[in-house]
Amino acid sequence: MIEPTRVADRSEVPVLDLAPLLRGEPIDELARDLDRACRETGFFYVSNHGISENILNAVFGATRRYFALPEEMRQRHVMHPYFRRGFMPQGVTKQPGFEADLKESYEVGLDLALDDPDVIARRPLHAPNQWPEELPWLREAAEAYFAQAKTLGENLLRLIARALDLDEGYFLQYAKKPMVQMRMFHYPPQPPTATATALGAAPHTDFGMITLLAQDPIGGLELKKRDGGWIAAPYIDGTLVVNIGDLFQRWTNDRYVSNFHRVTNRTGRERYSIPMFFNLDYDAPVVCLPTCCSEQNPPRHDPVAFGDYIVSRFKAVQKFRTEDVTAA
Repeated sequence: MIEPTRVADRSEVPVLDLAPLLRGEPIDELARDLDRACRETGFFYVSNHGISENILNAVFGATRRYFALPEEMRQRHVMHPYFRRGFMPQGVTKQPGFEADLKESYEVGLDLALDDPDVIARRPLHAPNQWPEELPWLREAAEAYFAQAKTLGENLLRLIARALDLDEGYFLQYAKKPMVQMRMFHYPPQPPTATATALGAAPHTDFGMITLLAQDPIGGLELKKRDGGWIAAPYIDGTLVVNIGDLFQRWTNDRYVSNFHRVTNRTGRERYSIPMFFNLDYDAPVVCLPTCCSEQNPPRHDPVAFGDYIVSRFKAVQKFRTEDVTAA
């Protein structure tokens, strides 16, 4: 059985008010608070984030409605792993030492035209979205949320650049065609007899830049502390959760922390969450940031292209039918 966790206090996972950033006011104090959170746990909440409450409610409503559809209907929307757009059934993601995650999702990304050069070239993770014609409400709700969450991601990258003593546009120069992925998750209730190896999402770190998470009041997100214990990051009305990914930790020369987290659902109720994985352009060069290294603290990681790294990580943990994410 999974041991109960205590709720994180605000010193462990702070709530950052983004109002000064969105109003164009001084953000030095906000940048310092963000820097501290990214160094200590790699997780924080954001309030006054700019995403409409109506749009949030609509996308959660569409998510619940979609996963209430018959399984055989959803199977008609199964994604191709090369492009990662559409329905992902339960049992695809498996972390070492754990059973397959008890979750399913519908995934969308930057909606590229069929004649886009990267689509024609079959570049991984570049594709049109898969919108079932019989479900126009799904597309309407998802596109509206995607647009506002993408804007939030861009604003956060400006703030993070300031926290790292970089020009505010530093990361946005690599977001011309970002590999942004939005996943609408459904977590069925975990059986009461579930073991510690059967979870909604087994302990893992996120692969890329930053993750913006909208979660429902059921909660279930838990973070691993430095001492090995787990703390809960529950739903807080009016906020989203943000966390740092592995590639961003690498980019900062380990100044920022990509922390292990997991999802449990012991409530006996359905859980829904909508993360946006804000990743940058495929060819973005991840080379140690100039403000994160010195003669006394030289770069610890070799340079890597953003997309090559992301694809390699997907291949390691996700099996999709008989194909993998790099299959042509």
